[in-house]
Amino acid sequence: MLSENIKEKIIKLIEKNDVCLFMKGTPEVPQCGFSMAVSNVLKHLKVNFTGINVLEDSEIREGIKLYSDWPTIPQLYIKNEFIGGCDIVKEMFEKGELQTKLKEKKIDHKNN
Repeated sequence: MLSENIKEKIIKLIEKNDVCLFMKGTPEVPQCGFSMAVSNVLKHLKVNFTGINVLEDSEIREGIKLYSDWPTIPQLYIKNEFIGGCDIVKEMFEKGELQTKLKEKKIDHKNN
């Protein structure tokens, strides 16, 4: 069950960061291939994003799964909207849908 304290912490992280990636490791040193893949897509698009290392906080690690009702890490949020995990983000990027979403949300990015 998601405690109110952890829920508040997660909401604050998502609200404070326009592009928020809950990941294993950091954008500089990802600790899993899926986190690295999403981080690399965002870096390729030159998106300014914040990586939240769930390995540093087990409550956040488990809490974000409950909060988003999504079982895996990484998880990407853009302006408070849950986008998805690795497969969804990669697919959206390949189809140009991620770039469209970034544009709709007025997030600076490289468009190719």
